[in-house]
Amino acid sequence: MPLRLDASAPGFDEEFSAFLGRNRDTDENVDRIAGEIVADVRKRGDAALIDYTRKFDRFDLDAAGLRISDAERESAEAKVPPAQRDALMFAAKRIETFHRALLPKDVEFTDATGTRLGARYRPIDAVGVYVPGGLAAYPSSVLMNIVPAKVAGVGRIVMVVPTPDGVLNPLVMLAAGIAGADEIWRIGGAQAVAALAYGTQSIKPVDKITGPGNAYVAAAKRRVFGHVGIDLIAGPSEILVVADRHNDPAWIAADLLSQAEHDASSQSVLIADDRAFAFDVEEAVDTQLRTMPRADIAGASWRDNGAIILVPDLAGCAPIVDRIAAEHVELAIEMDAAEALSRMINHAGAIFLGRHTPEAIGDYVAGTNHVLPTSRAARFSGGLGVSDFLKRTSILACTREALAALGPAALVLAEAEGLAAHGRSVSIRLGR
Repeated sequence: MPLRLDASAPGFDEEFSAFLGRNRDTDENVDRIAGEIVADVRKRGDAALIDYTRKFDRFDLDAAGLRISDAERESAEAKVPPAQRDALMFAAKRIETFHRALLPKDVEFTDATGTRLGARYRPIDAVGVYVPGGLAAYPSSVLMNIVPAKVAGVGRIVMVVPTPDGVLNPLVMLAAGIAGADEIWRIGGAQAVAALAYGTQSIKPVDKITGPGNAYVAAAKRRVFGHVGIDLIAGPSEILVVADRHNDPAWIAADLLSQAEHDASSQSVLIADDRAFAFDVEEAVDTQLRTMPRADIAGASWRDNGAIILVPDLAGCAPIVDRIAAEHVELAIEMDAAEALSRMINHAGAIFLGRHTPEAIGDYVAGTNHVLPTSRAARFSGGLGVSDFLKRTSILACTREALAALGPAALVLAEAEGLAAHGRSVSIRLGR
């Protein structure tokens, strides 16, 4: 049974705070093991990758080779049914269109002192994209990571994907071809993150790593951050649905389960203003769990991490939504009310407006990105986008007159900070 909270009840704030404080992320043991793997790959390179792949993926890279060739990829692609091929191409085009609209423009202007100021955006040279393999094979994640990088102009995109028992996932291979991966390597886990960050005898290092993975992948990304950039630390999936009694309870139940089925650590939360409707949704969840293929996972998620929060008025629930700061927020209410509520929400990875915008549309074909902040990280970050594959460089140019106008204040500040050479580099140009 999920946690039940009533925002009008005494003690709600304490119970709600305890709910928010639950830890669903990586434990210390996972972090330690990931650190050992990263260190081993730095030391032994390809040999470590071969050993870990044999151990975890039951596959001999010595015989097959680390890199997936174009011929292997094309052979796997040919197995994809036409309808799935068309769907992937449809999604890729929409993702490209959306992210192309987000490309920032260079800025340059001259201020009143005659100083020229500006900013130039340039793509990262090389990006590594981690793609889950095996049972958790997500071709949509290939598109969500690689297409924005291509739009940004990244010169080299390196994809890593585990291939348990040596089996290539045809949809993942097709997605890599459609999106434009330059290299594909059959490695996964913390060892793949280490190879991307530090390089091996076969794999040249990259400058940034993106893409979701399991707890060991997330822990490895924490370890290598600083040496390379990362997109974010992806924790368990989560969804928050704000819904009134005018919804079909079965629709809302399906939305809640759409994230619960990812992992037993995922979190699904319902905010409702009608107690009877909330209980109807809970009953609909139980009904759908009886026939779900991943019922064990979804059931554990709903039982251990799910919550139903009753509020007196949905129009005033924005503070609760902001405190949860969920990865996905569905506002399953009338569109005008959804628009108004969305403007009051400051912390959400993505907001889905109205009764006919299920979160799954964003996962696949809307065009926005499904790589989003989790574990309340929406308080300080947003989802993956084209800007994550660009660097902004500031541009400054002073004339003699502009330096004369700016210099005196710079000298005062340099003296205040006790940095004499800073001040001298200005004063010597001013003839002082």
